[in-house]
Amino acid sequence: MILIGTMNISTTRDRGNFYCPSCAVDQTYRLRARRPFLTLYFIPTVPVAAPELFVQCDECRATWDVSVLEMDRESHEASKASQFAEEAIRAAVLVTLVDGTISEAEIGSLQRLSARLLQRDVDRDEIGRLCSIAQQNQIEASNYVLTVSRHWDRSQAAAALQAMFLAATADPEMSDSKLKLLANMREILEMTDQEYEEAVEAALNLDTYV
Repeated sequence: MILIGTMNISTTRDRGNFYCPSCAVDQTYRLRARRPFLTLYFIPTVPVAAPELFVQCDECRATWDVSVLEMDRESHEASKASQFAEEAIRAAVLVTLVDGTISEAEIGSLQRLSARLLQRDVDRDEIGRLCSIAQQNQIEASNYVLTVSRHWDRSQAAAALQAMFLAATADPEMSDSKLKLLANMREILEMTDQEYEEAVEAALNLDTYV
Protein backbone atom coordinates (compact mmCIF):
# COMPACT_ATOMS: atom_id res chain seq x y z
CA MET A 1 0.00 0.00 0.00
CA ILE A 2 1.35 3.42 -1.00
CA LEU A 3 0.99 6.06 1.74
CA ILE A 4 0.53 9.57 0.33
CA GLY A 5 -0.30 12.72 2.30
CA THR A 6 0.73 16.30 2.95
CA MET A 7 2.94 17.97 5.54
CA ASN A 8 3.64 21.61 6.38
CA ILE A 9 7.32 22.44 6.74
CA SER A 10 8.45 25.74 8.27
CA THR A 11 11.87 27.29 7.83
CA THR A 12 13.44 30.46 9.19
CA ARG A 13 14.19 33.08 6.55
CA ASP A 14 15.38 35.99 8.69
CA ARG A 15 15.66 37.37 12.23
CA GLY A 16 15.35 40.82 13.71
CA ASN A 17 13.63 43.07 16.24
CA PHE A 18 10.02 44.28 16.15
CA TYR A 19 7.24 45.64 18.32
CA CYS A 20 5.22 42.63 19.44
CA PRO A 21 1.52 43.48 19.82
CA SER A 22 1.05 40.65 22.34
CA CYS A 23 4.03 41.49 24.56
CA ALA A 24 3.50 45.25 24.05
CA VAL A 25 7.28 45.75 24.00
CA ASP A 26 10.10 45.32 21.49
CA GLN A 27 11.13 41.68 21.03
CA THR A 28 13.24 39.56 18.69
CA TYR A 29 11.44 37.70 15.94
CA ARG A 30 11.92 35.05 13.29
CA LEU A 31 10.59 35.49 9.77
CA ARG A 32 9.28 32.05 8.94
CA ALA A 33 8.12 30.41 5.71
CA ARG A 34 5.51 27.67 5.90
CA ARG A 35 5.00 25.47 2.84
CA PRO A 36 2.91 22.33 2.30
CA PHE A 37 4.68 19.33 0.78
CA LEU A 38 3.34 16.14 -0.70
CA THR A 39 4.61 13.20 1.34
CA LEU A 40 5.36 9.65 0.27
CA TYR A 41 5.61 7.25 3.18
CA PHE A 42 5.69 10.30 5.46
CA ILE A 43 8.71 11.74 3.64
CA PRO A 44 8.21 15.23 2.13
CA THR A 45 8.85 15.12 -1.59
CA VAL A 46 7.19 17.80 -3.74
CA PRO A 47 5.94 21.28 -2.65
CA VAL A 48 2.26 21.70 -3.52
CA ALA A 49 1.84 25.44 -2.87
CA ALA A 50 3.80 28.65 -2.54
CA PRO A 51 5.45 29.38 0.83
CA GLU A 52 3.43 31.45 3.31
CA LEU A 53 5.49 34.00 5.22
CA PHE A 54 4.74 34.89 8.83
CA VAL A 55 6.45 36.53 11.79
CA GLN A 56 6.89 34.68 15.09
CA CYS A 57 7.80 36.39 18.36
CA ASP A 58 10.68 34.64 20.12
CA GLU A 59 9.23 35.49 23.54
CA CYS A 60 5.48 34.78 23.43
CA ARG A 61 5.56 32.59 20.27
CA ALA A 62 2.59 34.46 18.81
CA THR A 63 2.50 34.60 15.01
CA TRP A 64 1.64 37.59 12.84
CA ASP A 65 1.33 38.65 9.24
CA VAL A 66 4.54 40.20 7.91
CA SER A 67 2.83 43.61 7.88
CA VAL A 68 3.40 43.70 11.65
CA LEU A 69 7.04 44.57 10.90
CA GLU A 70 5.89 47.90 9.49
CA MET A 71 4.21 48.92 12.74
CA ASP A 72 5.89 50.63 15.66
CA ARG A 73 4.51 51.08 19.16
CA GLU A 74 2.85 54.41 18.34
CA SER A 75 1.06 53.17 15.22
CA HIS A 76 -0.01 49.96 16.95
CA GLU A 77 -1.47 51.85 19.91
CA ALA A 78 -3.30 54.17 17.51
CA SER A 79 -4.70 51.14 15.68
CA LYS A 80 -5.88 49.57 18.94
CA ALA A 81 -7.50 52.84 20.05
CA SER A 82 -9.34 53.13 16.73
CA GLN A 83 -10.55 49.53 16.98
CA PHE A 84 -11.79 50.10 20.52
CA ALA A 85 -13.71 53.22 19.51
CA GLU A 86 -15.44 51.25 16.74
CA GLU A 87 -16.36 48.48 19.15
CA ALA A 88 -17.62 50.83 21.85
CA ILE A 89 -19.80 52.71 19.35
CA ARG A 90 -21.29 49.45 18.09
CA ALA A 91 -21.95 48.34 21.67
CA ALA A 92 -23.71 51.62 22.44
CA VAL A 93 -25.83 51.31 19.30
CA LEU A 94 -26.80 47.76 20.22
CA VAL A 95 -27.90 48.86 23.68
CA THR A 96 -30.26 51.43 22.19
CA LEU A 97 -31.80 48.71 20.02
CA VAL A 98 -32.65 46.36 22.89
CA ASP A 99 -36.28 47.50 22.81
CA GLY A 100 -36.38 47.35 19.01
CA THR A 101 -36.20 51.07 18.22
CA ILE A 102 -33.79 53.99 18.28
CA SER A 103 -35.03 57.51 19.04
CA GLU A 104 -33.84 60.91 17.92
CA ALA A 105 -32.58 61.57 21.43
CA GLU A 106 -30.51 58.38 21.32
CA ILE A 107 -29.09 59.24 17.88
CA GLY A 108 -28.05 62.66 19.13
CA SER A 109 -26.52 61.15 22.26
CA LEU A 110 -24.56 58.61 20.19
CA GLN A 111 -23.13 61.37 18.02
CA ARG A 112 -22.10 63.50 21.00
CA LEU A 113 -20.61 60.74 23.11
CA SER A 114 -18.73 59.29 20.13
CA ALA A 115 -17.05 62.61 19.45
CA ARG A 116 -16.28 63.60 23.04
CA LEU A 117 -15.91 60.34 24.94
CA LEU A 118 -14.46 58.10 22.21
CA GLN A 119 -12.81 60.80 20.04
CA ARG A 120 -14.46 59.56 16.87
CA ASP A 121 -17.12 61.33 14.81
CA VAL A 122 -20.12 59.30 13.68
CA ASP A 123 -22.90 60.63 11.45
CA ARG A 124 -26.54 59.63 11.14
CA ASP A 125 -25.89 57.51 8.06
CA GLU A 126 -23.33 55.39 9.90
CA ILE A 127 -25.64 54.96 12.88
CA GLY A 128 -28.40 53.88 10.50
CA ARG A 129 -26.07 51.40 8.81
CA LEU A 130 -25.00 49.92 12.16
CA CYS A 131 -28.63 49.58 13.22
CA SER A 132 -29.53 47.81 9.96
CA ILE A 133 -26.63 45.38 10.29
CA ALA A 134 -27.52 44.62 13.91
CA GLN A 135 -31.19 44.03 13.16
CA GLN A 136 -30.63 41.99 10.01
CA ASN A 137 -28.11 39.73 11.73
CA GLN A 138 -29.96 39.70 15.06
CA ILE A 139 -26.86 40.74 16.97
CA GLU A 140 -27.46 40.97 20.71
CA ALA A 141 -25.66 43.59 22.77
CA SER A 142 -24.72 41.20 25.56
CA ASN A 143 -23.16 38.63 23.19
CA TYR A 144 -21.31 41.30 21.23
CA VAL A 145 -19.84 42.96 24.31
CA LEU A 146 -18.90 39.60 25.81
CA THR A 147 -16.91 38.81 22.66
CA VAL A 148 -15.11 42.10 21.99
CA SER A 149 -14.42 43.05 25.62
CA ARG A 150 -11.99 40.16 26.05
CA HIS A 151 -9.14 42.33 24.78
CA TRP A 152 -10.23 45.57 26.51
CA ASP A 153 -8.27 46.86 29.46
CA ARG A 154 -10.04 48.15 32.53
CA SER A 155 -10.10 51.79 31.40
CA GLN A 156 -11.56 50.77 28.04
CA ALA A 157 -14.23 48.65 29.72
CA ALA A 158 -15.19 51.64 31.86
CA ALA A 159 -15.32 53.98 28.85
CA ALA A 160 -17.45 51.51 26.89
CA LEU A 161 -19.85 51.16 29.82
CA GLN A 162 -20.13 54.94 30.01
CA ALA A 163 -20.93 55.10 26.29
CA MET A 164 -23.59 52.41 26.64
CA PHE A 165 -25.06 54.09 29.73
CA LEU A 166 -25.26 57.51 28.09
CA ALA A 167 -26.84 56.10 24.93
CA ALA A 168 -29.40 54.06 26.89
CA THR A 169 -30.39 56.92 29.17
CA ALA A 170 -30.79 59.53 26.44
CA ASP A 171 -34.57 59.16 26.61
CA PRO A 172 -36.21 60.37 29.86
CA GLU A 173 -38.13 57.10 30.16
CA MET A 174 -35.81 54.11 29.82
CA SER A 175 -37.31 50.68 29.14
CA ASP A 176 -36.97 47.82 31.61
CA SER A 177 -35.01 45.84 29.01
CA LYS A 178 -32.33 48.54 28.86
CA LEU A 179 -32.17 48.80 32.65
CA LYS A 180 -31.69 45.04 32.91
CA LEU A 181 -29.03 45.02 30.19
CA LEU A 182 -27.03 47.81 31.83
CA ALA A 183 -27.18 45.98 35.15
CA ASN A 184 -25.91 42.80 33.45
CA MET A 185 -22.98 44.68 31.94
CA ARG A 186 -21.18 44.61 35.30
CA GLU A 187 -20.92 40.82 35.09
CA ILE A 188 -20.29 40.77 31.33
CA LEU A 189 -17.39 43.20 31.70
CA GLU A 190 -16.17 41.38 34.82
CA MET A 191 -16.27 44.58 36.87
CA THR A 192 -16.33 44.81 40.62
CA ASP A 193 -19.24 46.67 42.20
CA GLN A 194 -16.90 49.59 42.87
CA GLU A 195 -15.61 49.72 39.29
CA TYR A 196 -19.15 49.61 37.94
CA GLU A 197 -20.40 52.33 40.29
CA GLU A 198 -17.42 54.56 39.54
CA ALA A 199 -17.93 54.18 35.78
CA VAL A 200 -21.63 55.03 36.04
CA GLU A 201 -20.89 58.02 38.27
CA ALA A 202 -18.30 59.24 35.76
CA ALA A 203 -20.90 58.87 32.99
CA LEU A 204 -23.37 60.95 34.97
CA ASN A 205 -20.73 63.65 35.38
CA LEU A 206 -19.91 63.46 31.67
CA ASP A 207 -23.58 63.82 30.78
CA THR A 208 -23.36 67.54 31.52
CA TYR A 209 -20.75 67.92 28.79
CA VAL A 210 -21.82 65.21 26.39
